[in-house]
Amino acid sequence: MTVTEFDISRHFEQAGRILGEGLHKEYWIRHSTRDHIEVKIEVIVLTSDTAAMERINAFAEEKFISLYENNKRSIARLNEARKNIYERLINASAQPIAIPWVLPDSIDFSVSDNSIKIDRHLYCSEDGTFQASLNPWEKGVIEEELKNGAVCWLRNLDRKKWSLEIPYEVGGVITSMFPDLVVVRADVQGYIFDILEPHDPSRKDNYPKAVGLAKFAEKHWDKFGRIQLIRQKKGLDGREHFYRLDMAKVAVRNKVRGITSNEELDRIFDTDAERED
Repeated sequence: MTVTEFDISRHFEQAGRILGEGLHKEYWIRHSTRDHIEVKIEVIVLTSDTAAMERINAFAEEKFISLYENNKRSIARLNEARKNIYERLINASAQPIAIPWVLPDSIDFSVSDNSIKIDRHLYCSEDGTFQASLNPWEKGVIEEELKNGAVCWLRNLDRKKWSLEIPYEVGGVITSMFPDLVVVRADVQGYIFDILEPHDPSRKDNYPKAVGLAKFAEKHWDKFGRIQLIRQKKGLDGREHFYRLDMAKVAVRNKVRGITSNEELDRIFDTDAERED
C-alpha cells in the first residue's frame, strides 16, 4: 500500500484537530531540523493511540493545575480579559480546581415583581436599597442572621462570574452548587465569612450536597466560619425553627462525609443540627 505525502498531510491536519490549539504545528516547528514527513507521522500515530492520549491529557492537566496553584495570586491581579483566558482553562479541567473568590466592585442583579427590600446587603442600588426574590426559608434565615448581628450578607446567585461555587458529586459526575447565602459577621479578630444553604429535605440532591459541603469544609475550614446546611422543622415547642448542620465542626463533617443516602443525613440532622434563634 502506497501512502502519498498528500495523504500524510491530510491525516496530520486531522490529528491537529484532535490535539487542538495548533499543537501539531508547534511540534512540527519544534522539530524542524528533522525529516518533516517523519515528524508528521509521529503526530498521526500519537493521536491514534487512545491510551497514549489519555496519559498525555492526564500529565498536561496535572501540570496545569500545579502551575495554576503556584501562580493563582498573580493571576488574580490580572485584568478581566486576561483572567477570562485562565478561567476557560480551569473550567475545562475534569477535576475541580480551587480558585480565589474575588468579588467585583459592582454586580448585575435582576429585580422581579415579587422582590422585597432587605437591609445590609453587600451590594445595593444607588438609593442605598437592595431588593431580591427570596423563598420563605431564605428570607427567614437572613432575618435570623440580621437579628443575631450580621454585618452584611450576599445573595449568591447561580453561575455568575462572581458566584461562590462549590463542587459536589452525583453518580460519579462532578457538578456545582451555589449556596444561597454568604453572611459576614465580626468579632475581636476581624470579619468572619459564613456559607449558609437552606435546603428542602425532600430533594434528591440533599445528601450529595451535604457531602460536598463537608469535603469543602475539610479543605477550606480556615477561610470560613460556619458552613451550614439548614432545614426548617418543628421544635419541641411545636413551633417552626431553623435547624443548622454545621460542616465547619469536625465531628459533624466526619459523620456527613461518608453518607450515601438522605435517610442517613436525616438521622444526623436529628442528632447534630442546632438552632441559633
